[in-house]
Amino acid sequence: MRALVRRCWGRRPVGGGAGRTPGPQGRALAGLGGPPGGKDGRGSRVREKPPWRVLFFGTDRFSREALRALHAARENKEEQLIEKLEVVTVPSPSPKGLPVKQYAVQAQLPVYEWPDVGSGEYDVGVVASFGRLLSEALILKFPYGILNVHPSCLPRWRGPAPIIHTVLHGDTITGVTIMQIRPKRFDVGPILKQETIPVPPKSTAKELEGVLSRLGANMLISVLKNLPESLNNGRQQPTEGATHAPKISARTSCIKWEEQTSEEIFRLHRAIGNIIPLQTLWMDNTIKLLDLVEVTSSVLTDPKFAGQAVIPGSVIYHKPSQKLLVCCKDGWIGVRSVMLKKTLTATDFYNGYLHPWHQKNPQVHPSQCRFQTLRLPTKKQGEKIVAMQQCTK
Repeated sequence: MRALVRRCWGRRPVGGGAGRTPGPQGRALAGLGGPPGGKDGRGSRVREKPPWRVLFFGTDRFSREALRALHAARENKEEQLIEKLEVVTVPSPSPKGLPVKQYAVQAQLPVYEWPDVGSGEYDVGVVASFGRLLSEALILKFPYGILNVHPSCLPRWRGPAPIIHTVLHGDTITGVTIMQIRPKRFDVGPILKQETIPVPPKSTAKELEGVLSRLGANMLISVLKNLPESLNNGRQQPTEGATHAPKISARTSCIKWEEQTSEEIFRLHRAIGNIIPLQTLWMDNTIKLLDLVEVTSSVLTDPKFAGQAVIPGSVIYHKPSQKLLVCCKDGWIGVRSVMLKKTLTATDFYNGYLHPWHQKNPQVHPSQCRFQTLRLPTKKQGEKIVAMQQCTK
């Protein structure tokens, strides 16, 4: 990593050499606050006030909102907050590229693909949902270090998927943290600014991402307006209350009917349903549940429905509401559409699969016709892992 960074930035020395007074970025990394002015390790003058030269690291829609705010600030010649803005993103298998690259190209901003990080002079780096660890050598290139726009109230939900885990665990409060990053670990460093908001009831991760991305973009601009002061006033993260938000894999989407409550299944759907539909097993076939809805009390009191003897995973078609009703640990969930070879409405699934099964097995108890937990193999090399940036393409 160090060799790559030196090649991309040129052959100037990194930080101070032996016998040299540590540069301001070294002092910032040591937790001594922001740079008071003077020269950095490369001999160039450190700016004490805007306009800043910014290198932005990002990938997805959340980070695109921060980039949009930086670009707007650069275009605002009256305020003079941003003088130069360049972008680093990661390679994408999609021909269109990730949202950050799309926006950067549209805005005619210089774009580099990681690990290339350009060769210009910058005052501060900004990271938002980048998904890569940055080396100490790279961090030290910036007199004011690198800021991270993180969509959680750190130290809660450190890691690559904070918004997903906020929804998945039913948090009622969330927020955004602007922090200064430290090498070797994700989301560990002093907090420069933090704001909290209530989580809107029943919001999806995608919806919450939109709210937090706008909040984070505004907070970032606020910090940059008073950058040296913000760095000097930074506070260390609490040692208590730290939680980790790991990446999401396909196995996360497999419903455990005997173990999960209806509320847990709905939260799972709101957290990852737009990335990986929830999955289950029906008659040895994998089936994806696309549109989940709550089951109303009027449905539960239906005499035809109430008389059924069921166990978790039992699936019943409720004709009046045109929904599949599936029993879980503590109640029921409703399903309006599924995917089994192709997308089917609940009515289509009943007509094409459920009803024919009951006709062929008239003597078998209805509970035998049920969804079962899909057991995917443990992680293997190359298994698809879904991080935060992949949920927002």
